[in-house]
Amino acid sequence: MPIADTVQLGDNVKIFQPALVNLYGCTIGAGTRIGAFVEIQKNAVIGARCKISSHAFVCEGVSIEDEVFVGHGVMFTNDRFPRATNPDGSLQTEADWSVEPTCVRRGASLGSNVTVLAGVTIGERALVGAGAVVTGDVPDFAIVAGVPARVVGDVRKEKG
Repeated sequence: MPIADTVQLGDNVKIFQPALVNLYGCTIGAGTRIGAFVEIQKNAVIGARCKISSHAFVCEGVSIEDEVFVGHGVMFTNDRFPRATNPDGSLQTEADWSVEPTCVRRGASLGSNVTVLAGVTIGERALVGAGAVVTGDVPDFAIVAGVPARVVGDVRKEKG
């Protein structure tokens, strides 16, 4: 599992086990920490001072702003209607679909095993509970949990 020459790493990025990640064509901001078994695909952007925990998958089209926490096993998607083949049975190529951008705003936190569907925005300082499936936009400061994820609180009203 490589760190490709096409990766743009900011100052003081810490990749704890470089032999156990797969990074290519992405941008990683200064001071970000990346755990083992993480894949970050081309055209994904990770901001400064983020923590990307082990076993996370950040696909093309995902933009993660500064100071975001991504828990263990978080999965992003970039296609709402994935298919292996076209109606004629031929294998799909990059020309047969388009990336749906996803954005995680500054200071948000995604708990372990969260799944984020394509095309959503997770708001500033929002908190997504472990195991949630995010199918729509999450407001700034919201606490969401469940399948599908629903608002259950506001981080500004919680202690901690």
